[in-house]
Amino acid sequence: MTDTATTLSGDWDFDPQHTRIGFSARHAMITTVRGSFNEVEGHVHADLEDMANSHVEITLKAASVDTRTPQRDEHLRSADFFDVETYPDITFVSSRVEEVEDNAYLVTGDLTIKDVTQTLSIPIALTGVEKDAFGVMRAGFEGTRKVNRRDYGLQWNMALDSGGVLVSERITLEFEISAIKRAPETDATPQE
Repeated sequence: MTDTATTLSGDWDFDPQHTRIGFSARHAMITTVRGSFNEVEGHVHADLEDMANSHVEITLKAASVDTRTPQRDEHLRSADFFDVETYPDITFVSSRVEEVEDNAYLVTGDLTIKDVTQTLSIPIALTGVEKDAFGVMRAGFEGTRKVNRRDYGLQWNMALDSGGVLVSERITLEFEISAIKRAPETDATPQE
């Protein structure tokens, strides 16, 4: 087992201040619009000696969607898209984590948006493990994955005169994760 594997093994919590989980989509067939979710929670349990014990869980608050355009964000929160009043959370729960090469993983699990759950595999790269200036152990991960938004019940669209559509069906999911390692729990009993 390498030093990175030894350091990476354990429990990690996403640092929401330094994590971006977002998306990009084509708008009017000519430009790209990017957005992200401002409220992100996530946990990684890494066991590089037995990858079958590794798992990832992510929860996004759908109402925290942010494309830097308030009118568009309100539309995304509506029943046309995320329907945040009925479905406040977007979740991902892994069923398998595989190391496909050094510092590269394939995380497979169930992505739930609204009332639709689909199995999805996401390629994730470990970008580094470092102790920060405050002595906190951090790990960085990045990845992208294209999905068809219609597969998750995000059906709304508008036809253009040219024959295209206002919002692309293919969306790129974007993961830029900073995770903080939990301190190991001690089982020591208090001394009398």
